[in-house]
Amino acid sequence: MAEEYAVQMKGITKVYPNGIAANQNVDFFVKKGEIHALMGENGAGKSTLVKMLFGLEQPTSGEIIVNGKKLNLSSPNVAIANGIGMVHQHFMLVPSLTVAENMVLGMVPKKSGLFIDRKKAVEITEEFSKKFNLPVDPNAKVMDIPVGMKQKVEILKALVRGAKILILDEPTAVLTTQETAELFKELINLKNQGYTIIFISHKLNEIMQITDRMTILRSGHSMGVYNTSDVTPEKISRLMVGRDVVLKVQKERAKPGEEVLRVRDLEYVNEWGKKMLDKVSFSVRRGEILGIAGVESNGQKELVDMLFNLNTPNAGTVTVNGESILGLSQRKIRSKGVSLVPEDRMLYGIAGAASIQENLISDRCGDKKLNKGLLFDMKKIREEADQLIDEYTVLCKSQNQRVDNLSGGNIQKVVVAREFSNNPSLIIADQPTRGIDVGAEEFIHNKLVELSRSGIAVLLVSADLNEVMELSDSLIVMYGGRICAYFEDTSELNDEIMGEYMLGLKEQSPEQIRRVCHE
Repeated sequence: MAEEYAVQMKGITKVYPNGIAANQNVDFFVKKGEIHALMGENGAGKSTLVKMLFGLEQPTSGEIIVNGKKLNLSSPNVAIANGIGMVHQHFMLVPSLTVAENMVLGMVPKKSGLFIDRKKAVEITEEFSKKFNLPVDPNAKVMDIPVGMKQKVEILKALVRGAKILILDEPTAVLTTQETAELFKELINLKNQGYTIIFISHKLNEIMQITDRMTILRSGHSMGVYNTSDVTPEKISRLMVGRDVVLKVQKERAKPGEEVLRVRDLEYVNEWGKKMLDKVSFSVRRGEILGIAGVESNGQKELVDMLFNLNTPNAGTVTVNGESILGLSQRKIRSKGVSLVPEDRMLYGIAGAASIQENLISDRCGDKKLNKGLLFDMKKIREEADQLIDEYTVLCKSQNQRVDNLSGGNIQKVVVAREFSNNPSLIIADQPTRGIDVGAEEFIHNKLVELSRSGIAVLLVSADLNEVMELSDSLIVMYGGRICAYFEDTSELNDEIMGEYMLGLKEQSPEQIRRVCHE
């Protein structure tokens, strides 16, 4: 019956001006009051489909019916007016404003015509917070609240604007196990109140736990609609990727060698006077993967910035193979054998307007093998790019294609191919599989293990607990800019133990933590 559906997207096709078909005759039907997963590899067409539902993109053909009414969703404002809200993977909040001020942005209650009525904004926030059991502090500045509360603020922002259909794009990407469990309770509460939720995630265990049904896309086509209770994670992976995927990381026991990266007493205070790194000390050795776990905004980003001269510490030392790298240019840091897979691939990992080829060789333009005197050896460059595209299974039309026309997973493979292939002695992998599909994730995980076992030191920073526990040989946890725990062996760890340290509920003694320095 048509009236049971909140969303009916019929025969949706989206072809971009460059000829890329993101969606091809896709049907996407979501029932009222259900949590419906939208699954698929990067580049499968998920983001394009929900962008059309939220008015950010327009279909080439097909029709969109919301609550029985055919709509022309020409902009997000039209979507919001028709009860559709979207919570993006990257939070759309203003850090310097309070929770209440963020809540009413764009619909600001005014006092005396010009000024924000902050009292009214707080009242609105408290009313909706209580109504939907999403506790937030209306007077706290967004920059000071934990990631889990930011997620609640984003959801409340959509609900305040009248959303009855919520699109959640990777909502648990930066949450701990405990925060995810709390979010799921709140989502089920919304579902029980009649709200419809479209849930996009690459975490198969979460999909199995929270959703009622799922639609799976592959290469822009629908692979069908399934009741979650009728499918296994293995079947979902097969439908998404077109082959069997090994969901568990396979690795031999590490045999660490000499110290490669040495960090001692690193300190950093940010522009708002907040101490983001507080005497951080650790070592990473050849042949091991040292993981760093923690809820976002607990110093991990700042730490990576210091290691690659994206920022300058207030105190402390950093050496690679015995030589200081603090204050060196990024080119010189690379010459010491350091590679970086950055957290934000679009901002720091690629030059979007450049070709795949240019991005792949951007760190080795000065290599003699790629040059003929003053000129590039274009034959050698093409051979190098083709070899990397083949080895790292980058799906593209040609190496001359603009890199920003690739899917997220294939962009990440370009970054990884460049960073892993330049004979590094240390790889810093910051959120290496965030927002990518199970196929690309499996490939990158296997490559990190292979490289570490060949004798390369790997520092892995990840907010994904499964990833950081499975890949890491040993592990540190950061909370409040400090190392609060060190686990020499990750084999006995579980989500609950990790969550207690990540949320600051537990902390090891200084003697236990000092072992990470191997002294």
